[in-house]
Amino acid sequence: MIFKNSDKVQLVLDDFVEKKEAAGLNLLVCKDGKEIGYWQSGLADLEAGRAYNRDTIVRLYSMSKPVTAVAAMILIEEGKLDFADELFRYLSEFKNLKVCTDKGRKGNPRPASRPILISDLLNMTSGYTYGAWSEDSPLGEHLTSDLIAELNNDEAEDGPNKITTREVARRLADIPVSFEPGTDYNYGLSADILGAVIEEVAGTKLSHFMKERIFKPLGMNDTDFYVPEDKQSRLAKVYHAGGQLFTSCNLGIQDKMNHQPAFESGGAGLCSTVDDYMKFALMLTNGGQLEGHRILSENTVRYLSKARLMPALQQRFDMKMPHLAGYTYCNLLRVAAKPGSCNVITNKGEFGWDGWLGPYVSVDLESKITIVMTMQRCDSGTTGAARKARNIIYTSSC
Repeated sequence: MIFKNSDKVQLVLDDFVEKKEAAGLNLLVCKDGKEIGYWQSGLADLEAGRAYNRDTIVRLYSMSKPVTAVAAMILIEEGKLDFADELFRYLSEFKNLKVCTDKGRKGNPRPASRPILISDLLNMTSGYTYGAWSEDSPLGEHLTSDLIAELNNDEAEDGPNKITTREVARRLADIPVSFEPGTDYNYGLSADILGAVIEEVAGTKLSHFMKERIFKPLGMNDTDFYVPEDKQSRLAKVYHAGGQLFTSCNLGIQDKMNHQPAFESGGAGLCSTVDDYMKFALMLTNGGQLEGHRILSENTVRYLSKARLMPALQQRFDMKMPHLAGYTYCNLLRVAAKPGSCNVITNKGEFGWDGWLGPYVSVDLESKITIVMTMQRCDSGTTGAARKARNIIYTSSC
C-alpha cells in the first residue's frame, strides 16, 4: 500500500523542527493493520547531535492513561472490577471522603454527598485535579500541589524513591476533592488512583500486571516505567520550545528514567517507542487482539469508541476543554462524538489521547487508520504538527 502524500507529512515535521517547536519528533501510520508511512525529523539530543530515530525511547506522560484504562478493562472483563462500584470497596481509606469548594487554603472541608465510583476515575469526574492554578484554587488543589512537589523531590536524582503508588492513593484520600464526585469534569490524578486500584485487585505491582497482561503478549519490549542502563543511549532528552533543556521531575516522573520508581504513575509514568506504542494502538484498532494475542474483547473495544459523558458533564467538559470541541472524554480517552465539530478531520468514535511532552495516538475503528506520534517538548499536548499531519493522512488516497 502506497501513501501518496508522504512528502507533505515530512514537510510538516521538518517545519515544526525548523521553527524550534520541537527538537525532534516522529510519526507512524497504519491502515488496515499495515504500515503505510513512517517519518522522522530533528534530534533526540541537541547537545550530542543524536538523531530522533524510530527506536528513540520517549516519556509518554498522559499517553500512559490509555494503557491504564486497558489494564482496568481487563479486570472489568474478568468480573474483578465494576464501573459502578464505590472506590472505597477497593481502597478503604476513601470511605470518609471530604469535599471543599471554598477558594483558598482556608477552605472548610465537609463530608462528600456520595463516594467516588470507579467510573469517576475513568472519566475524570472524581474531583481530584493536578493541583492549584492560583491562590483562589480550592484547598484540595493546594494540598495536591504540595503532594506533587513532594513526589518530584522523591524522584529527583539521588532522591529517596520511597513514595509508592499505593501510598500516593492513601495520601490523596486525605485531601478533599474540589467538587462533589460525578458532578463535574476536571483533568487530574484519577488515573493514578486507578493504578493503585489495579494493584489492589490484581495483587501485584502495576508494572508487573501491565507487563504480563499487555506488554509481553504484544511484544512491547521497550515499554516500562523506567529505561534500563543498556537502553539509556536511546532515551530522548526533554526540551522547551526553542531548545532549552528541561531536566526536572514533573508530576513525580523522573527525568532520567534510570531506575524502577516506587511511584508507578498510571497517569503519566510510562516510557515507550513509536513502534511499541503502535502495537498497543493496533491491538485496539484490531478489536482487542494483535497477532493472535487477545488483550480485550471486541465488545470492550467497541464500548470504548461509543462511551459518552452524560449531557450535564459534557457541558462542563466542553467549557474546560474547548480545544477538544466535538469530543467527549470517557475511560481515560478522548472520543469523537460529533466529528463535524472537531478541529481535525475524523470519524465518529475515533479515540485516543496525548501527553504533556507531545506524544499522540489516534485509533479509528471505522477507517482502520492508526496514528502514533512522539516528541519530547514541554507543555505540548496535541500539537499543530499532530493535527496537520493527521489531516493530510485522512484526506489522502492510500
